Amino acid sequence: VNVMTRQRLEVGVIYPLFTHREAEKAVDRWHRCPLRQPYTTRGDRVAGEGEVTFEFWDAGHVLGSTGVFLRGEERRIFYTGDVNFDDQTISLAAAFPTEKIDVLIMECTRGDSPQPEGWTRFSEEERLIAAIGETFRRGGCVLVPVFALGKTQEILGMIYKFRQSEELAETPVYIGGLSAKMTEIYDRRAGQIRRQLPRVQLLPEVSPFVLNGDTISESTPRAGRIYALSSGMMTEKTLSNIFARRLLENPQHAIYFVGYADPQSPGGRLRAASSGDAVVLDPDQPPQELRCTVDSFQFSAHASRETLIEFAVKMAPAKVVLVHGDPPAVKWMQTQLAARLPQTEVVVPPPGISIDL
Repeated sequence: VNVMTRQRLEVGVIYPLFTHREAEKAVDRWHRCPLRQPYTTRGDRVAGEGEVTFEFWDAGHVLGSTGVFLRGEERRIFYTGDVNFDDQTISLAAAFPTEKIDVLIMECTRGDSPQPEGWTRFSEEERLIAAIGETFRRGGCVLVPVFALGKTQEILGMIYKFRQSEELAETPVYIGGLSAKMTEIYDRRAGQIRRQLPRVQLLPEVSPFVLNGDTISESTPRAGRIYALSSGMMTEKTLSNIFARRLLENPQHAIYFVGYADPQSPGGRLRAASSGDAVVLDPDQPPQELRCTVDSFQFSAHASRETLIEFAVKMAPAKVVLVHGDPPAVKWMQTQLAARLPQTEVVVPPPGISIDL
């Protein structure tokens, strides 16, 4: 509601579409459905003849992410949703069904990004802590643009591990207000879900300071600090965007990306820039010369294209529908699946067009 209210003023769209009161009332319409238990669309646990059932499976992407198994009318359809087939610092890899399916609807976010040769999560974590240490030694601070849900908690988990291994001192850490609320939920559910570090309470253990829209205006970059601020794509007017503009022209500081950023977003444009380029992170602000260090680390919460292909080949459905990916990503996945599964129909749905499954 707050974002829509702001955008109404910024871009003149007829927002908000709903109010805080309506959002709160909508909570009563949610139903809790434990994983791997079939439900009908009426919410019943027992299906009648001809009914469609759905069943949630842990997708390993962020807390609460699920794949959805639909059964009905002699069809079995599985939708991956956002998925990760590798363990992360907090989230465990997806646990998906292995039974025969007719249709697979699959995300392909990283379809145009090959897995780096020899990549492991451990080696990437070591590369990140080494980069942080180098920035601190030259008297700088580190900004890590993060999503409030998922990426913030993964970074806090890494910081906890770095401190436990004595690779990182008790350096101050800053997060945003929404990130703090999401982390409270992660802590509250820690012992009830599949996850790594199940006994670790991130907020008490890491003790991050919390910034918001008011206090960010008074926050100046300070040496030896980690600022894990949202949004992950550095959208205009967000904490990470505002703070990044205070670092860009100082070669002591660093901005380290740890997840996906749309090429057209401020974060995507910054990642593509070179030292000395004029960078515009906010169209309402003047260009700035890029002088700080900018680097990217492979901690995506989305499955690699290689593991997506492996899953599709293992399931061998009659039809695969590719969603959630930029055109080059979708094209690569389509080509690979056509070669690996010649008997499977691969569908790339045009936006806004209904498809009969």
